[in-house]
Amino acid sequence: MTKRDTTLTTDQKALKINLDKFKYGSIVEIGAGQEVARRFFHVGAAAGTIAKTMSAYDMAVSDDIYGPVDRYVSRARLMQMLDKEFEQVVSRLSKVRSRNTTFFAYAATVTARSFKQKNECHGWVGLRVQLHPGAAPSDIVMHVRMLDNDNALQSEALGILGVNLIHAAFFYHTHPEWIVEALGDGLGSERIEVDLIHFAGPYFEEVENRLMNLHLIRSWLTRAVIFDPNGQVVVPGELFHRKPVMVIRGSFKPVTRVNVDMMNAGQRQFGQIAAVDDSNMVSLAEITMNSLVSGDNVDNADFLARVDLLASLGYTVMISDYVRFFRLRAYLRRYTQKPIGIVLSVRDFEALFDEKYYEGLEGGMLEAFGKLFPDNTHVYTYPSRPRGESELVTLDTVKVPPHLRHLLAHLVDNGKLVGIEHYDENVLHIDVGSVLGGLRRGRGSWEEDVPETVAAAIIERRLLGYDSE
Repeated sequence: MTKRDTTLTTDQKALKINLDKFKYGSIVEIGAGQEVARRFFHVGAAAGTIAKTMSAYDMAVSDDIYGPVDRYVSRARLMQMLDKEFEQVVSRLSKVRSRNTTFFAYAATVTARSFKQKNECHGWVGLRVQLHPGAAPSDIVMHVRMLDNDNALQSEALGILGVNLIHAAFFYHTHPEWIVEALGDGLGSERIEVDLIHFAGPYFEEVENRLMNLHLIRSWLTRAVIFDPNGQVVVPGELFHRKPVMVIRGSFKPVTRVNVDMMNAGQRQFGQIAAVDDSNMVSLAEITMNSLVSGDNVDNADFLARVDLLASLGYTVMISDYVRFFRLRAYLRRYTQKPIGIVLSVRDFEALFDEKYYEGLEGGMLEAFGKLFPDNTHVYTYPSRPRGESELVTLDTVKVPPHLRHLLAHLVDNGKLVGIEHYDENVLHIDVGSVLGGLRRGRGSWEEDVPETVAAAIIERRLLGYDSE
């Protein structure tokens, strides 16, 4: 197969599986009705596919079936469901079904739109499946957010998503990128967001899960994915919940000593805000997709290198397709009402105060700044002294177009833009472009401009084109 079939409807996918007598399993759904099972029954011939369907809404009943759990809408509960259901379907049916049968268990635990309140609508969805008769099973696990405004539409979207997942796992398992892409068939980004996906098992041993999560962004299934310092993908809602967030945006190609000082200096100043608890702060290094893309291709090795180098310094890493800062702020505001801090260099002001940067916004630059600073958001400005120059450029001396000087003054006078007070003057000259050019020529003075562990990793693993010129 050289191309994924994008013409199949949800019903056609369900019927294709129903008519395949060698695919057989159970479907258990908690939280939004039996929508996936309903899809298979609706198209007919479901007896050829479904051994069992079930919902267990009462917590005591759910615990009696699957065992206790701290949170009912969680990855832990999903894995309990997959363990129990897959073991049951195999143990009960493997001796009575054809030896060519491949068994599966689909499970979902979600919290959909409540009748009484507008709660966060999200859940965990997973599939455990044999991809060859008698083989050890493989897993695909996802965290999803339902974006429709009423329960019926959310349930419908979950049904479509589940059929997409089961169909894609059976027919595209040799192309995991196609599985990711197929999840959105018949849905679109306005109905379902998938902000985490994880492949595991014998048929997915070569899958790099970080790249599959990057592909979620490329496939318009989410706007951002987040990796903890161990390189594991994390759920944004769990990471940011009720925590202050400090963000530094950059290309980090590679991460330099000036990046580290910017984050440290920003954190110190951000931590002076009464509502910021240093011990609870999330330090986030954000890379925008436009800095990863050359033409239409993402350099996967380059992406993984940057994530690894940032993680080695203890940073949580966010990859997003947000070009403008106010979009980033709005994303974080979904999950926390605590203060948000953004640290940037005065070198970024050329773009920040470039009106072309805001083309397409009805209110232009004023709209963008209005959306960036409506509440408890602070932008900390780091100074610069380019190599070979004596003048220090700060928030007080940075040049912007003459007709925007009053806007800059307004933002400064009202505490929206804040100058960094304590910084390391010895790193102000560092330019990431010069560092990248230097490392591509091999060992040299660039090593002094990056953290020691970063230099060692670049040299040892020949990252980012080291010694390639």
